[in-house]
Amino acid sequence: MNLNTHETDLVFSIMRDLSGDFDHAQVRQRVGSRLLELLNAEYFASFVWDQDANKFLSCVQINMCLDNLSRYEAYYQFHDPITPMLQRRRKATPVSQVLSHKRLVKTEFFNDFLKQDGLCYGINYFAYDRGTNIGDVRVWRGKSAEDFSARDAMIIDAIGPSFVNALIRAHKLDETLPALRFSQISAQLQLTNREVEIADMLVVGFTDNEICQKLCFSKSTLRTHIGSIFRKSDLNRRTQLSQFLADQVNLLH
Repeated sequence: MNLNTHETDLVFSIMRDLSGDFDHAQVRQRVGSRLLELLNAEYFASFVWDQDANKFLSCVQINMCLDNLSRYEAYYQFHDPITPMLQRRRKATPVSQVLSHKRLVKTEFFNDFLKQDGLCYGINYFAYDRGTNIGDVRVWRGKSAEDFSARDAMIIDAIGPSFVNALIRAHKLDETLPALRFSQISAQLQLTNREVEIADMLVVGFTDNEICQKLCFSKSTLRTHIGSIFRKSDLNRRTQLSQFLADQVNLLH
């Protein structure tokens, strides 16, 4: 790839960084910040594919609008002309390789979603573990920049194995957290997938800012979700969630 000294230092810095013990969101956030510098890009987003729900969840982002990303999760991911094709690839791929830029700019997805944040040229990488998509990186440049090149894709692919291993370690680390999960009682409480994510984060001890950053939405949206969790569980304080979860799971057994 003929990397210059600065690029070489960044690549090895990313690989060293990915050898640490971080949770799933932290892995994606850390690699995203370094990739923006390495690839001279401005925007980053990363999601996790939920096979059961057949959609992307758990967004982390850099320099993107939280409300716009919430609209992606709610609507635009289901009207996305590029990501399904990119997701099937096991290597970094510029968006223009699956849909020409001339065609992309004519789509609703571009004009009503990408363009709103200034995104113009993109490149995606989807991490796989034994055939399962376990996370991704989506890097974008603005309209004043150039499209991503084959060289850019090779740089991401060089980092790819370290990224995959870091996500696998993060998953194993998550499994060492308390075994009780709101997903175990979501059906009886009629909690949505998003409410389950938030309730579990509250039990573990995440702050409002951390939850908003990891799930990519505003505090007002978070308050709405928490209100719904309290209403469905007949609780009124966060400190009650942990004991409530333990009691309900015990009832199941």
